[in-house]
Amino acid sequence: MDYAELHYQRDGWTALITLNRPQQMNALTRRLEAELRHAIERAGADPAVRAVVLTGAGRAFCAGMDMAELAELPPEDIRDPARMRPFDMSRRPDYQTRYSYFPACPKPVIAAVNGAAAGLGLVMALYSDFRYASAQAVFTTAFARRGLVAEHGIAWMLPRIVGHACATDMLMSSRRVDAAEALRIGLVHRVVEADALLEQALALAATLATEVSPRSLRVMKRQLWEAPFQDLAGAVRLANDEMVDSLRSADFQEGVAHFVEKRQAAFTGQ
Repeated sequence: MDYAELHYQRDGWTALITLNRPQQMNALTRRLEAELRHAIERAGADPAVRAVVLTGAGRAFCAGMDMAELAELPPEDIRDPARMRPFDMSRRPDYQTRYSYFPACPKPVIAAVNGAAAGLGLVMALYSDFRYASAQAVFTTAFARRGLVAEHGIAWMLPRIVGHACATDMLMSSRRVDAAEALRIGLVHRVVEADALLEQALALAATLATEVSPRSLRVMKRQLWEAPFQDLAGAVRLANDEMVDSLRSADFQEGVAHFVEKRQAAFTGQ
C-alpha cells in the first residue's frame, strides 16, 4: 500500500508510524484508518521490526474522527465487515475488531502522545502497550459532547487502566485530562518535555529491541492481553505451557549465555 496520510519508517529494529494530517490534527479518515491498520500489520509481520512507535505529526496525536467524514458516514458504517477483516486469526477474536487490533500485533506498540488524543485518538492510545506523553498532551473521550456513546470497547478498556471511578468521570463528563493528571491516574506511563518525547519513545523501543528477548516480548504481550478473559488457573496453565517452550528456545540459551559471559545479548526471537 502507498501511504498518503501517514509516514512509515524503519529505524534499526523499530518501525516509526506517524499520522500525517497535521493541519487536521491527524483526525482519522477512512483512508488513514486503512493505512494505519496496514502499517501495524506490516510492522507485525516484518522480522526486522521488534518494536513499534506510533505518534502524530504537528501539535496533535489524533483528534478523533474527521468531523467532515463523520457527518457523512451512514450509521451502519461502524459494522462494515470490510473494515473488520481479521488481523491475525491465531489471536483472540476480541482483538480482531475495527479498532481493537493493536493487541493482535506481536510486537510492543508504544504510543508517543505528542498532543491532543481525543475520541479515537484516545482509543488508539489505550490499545497500545505503552503510553508516553508530552507535557502538552491532553486526553478526552469526547463522545458524550458529540451525542455519541462509549465507542470501540473503551468502556471495557478504560476502567482496566485507570479504574472504574476515573473511567466514569472521563466518559460521562468528556472533560479534558492534562498530562500531569494522566500520569497520576495511570493513564500514561511517563510524561516528558515535548522536544524529548520522540527520543524517549524511540529509546524505549531500542531497549525492548536489543536488551530483552523478542520471543519473550511476543509471549508476554499475548499473556497480558489474554489475562482479562482468564481465571487464575487458566493463566497459570498458559504460563506453564509457555515456560516449557521457552526453556527449549534459542533465546533462553542466549539469555543464559550472555549473562554468564558478561556481554551484550544477541537474541534472535527464536
